[in-house]
Amino acid sequence: MIASQQYSMGAKVAQFEREFADFTGSRHAVMVNSGSSANLLMIAALCFRQERPLQRGDEVIVPAVSWPTTYYPLQQYGLRLRFVDIDLETLNYDLDELESAVNDRTRLVVAVNLLGNPNDFARIRKIIQGRDVILVEDNCESLGAVFQARQAGTFGVMGTFSSFFSHHISTMEGGLVVTDDDELHHLLLCLRAHGWTRNLPTENHVTGRKSEDAFEESFKFVLPGYNVRPLEMEGALGSSQLRKLPNFIRGRRANAAVFTQLFGASEHFLIQKEIGESSWFGFSLIIRPGLALARRQIVPLLDAAGIQCRPIVGGNFAKNPVLKWMDHELVGELPNAAHIDTHGLFVGNQESDLRLQIEHLAKTLDRFG
Repeated sequence: MIASQQYSMGAKVAQFEREFADFTGSRHAVMVNSGSSANLLMIAALCFRQERPLQRGDEVIVPAVSWPTTYYPLQQYGLRLRFVDIDLETLNYDLDELESAVNDRTRLVVAVNLLGNPNDFARIRKIIQGRDVILVEDNCESLGAVFQARQAGTFGVMGTFSSFFSHHISTMEGGLVVTDDDELHHLLLCLRAHGWTRNLPTENHVTGRKSEDAFEESFKFVLPGYNVRPLEMEGALGSSQLRKLPNFIRGRRANAAVFTQLFGASEHFLIQKEIGESSWFGFSLIIRPGLALARRQIVPLLDAAGIQCRPIVGGNFAKNPVLKWMDHELVGELPNAAHIDTHGLFVGNQESDLRLQIEHLAKTLDRFG
């Protein structure tokens, strides 16, 4: 690639997109420069589609625990966010709360598959069945997770993925959107690079038919797009990493088996309940409600033992001052998200054998049972 002097996206990115689409069982994959940008383009595409586009003020249901860039594109396109509580065990939607929240004003449900764990999409589909509700997935933490023999990230009309350096595969920075919808695919291609028509096929769902004048079409702008293109180097890395992904997932799942064996019966900590086949982004530890134990007692102990930890993703996002800039409401008091925010943490996972490290974690926490 360096010898070819092709630095911005080109043949290697296109190859990775084809391979990623095949891996997920999707018709299309569009690579961008981050999972956050993938979320941005996913929401933008829904706002520019021809039939029933999302419009300012439309209501969107989101889980109360996720990363900020799950939410920001929704605010940027003027949508109204309705925060729903999560389940203390799965860390995904509390499905009873989700069912109560969906109403005739709901236009979009964003399902976030947290820490490698798929949502129960069979239940979610029953909840929205027969309604004019769009389902999309933020699957940035859950590449390789499977629910009912289907890849997470493919249950909605679009799904997003991240290939950041700490994720299941790494292109250093990078992300993707997958979809089976041709119109959404063309919108993503256009929005990814300046809103121009250059990267669209001759016959497309954005402009109909492109002019045969290549010079004109190279600088014709039809949507208020972005520049979130990936590098060609990142595409090449993606192809190489994707070939290794099945082994990466097996390694992560093997580590998870050790973790669940050591912590599954803990009297002090809840661990994540697997739905389908998790790809185990990391390992959560949540202090059981009602115990006289605080996270502030645990974090220094882990630090002293050389064990890095962090809050569970963004914690209860609804507590953040940034919400003053968002059109939003809370569906209930979000008690589980609040508990995770103050009493939860997670430690990392990777494809290498971590048995010794996990045993070290267990011994460090022995004093708490």
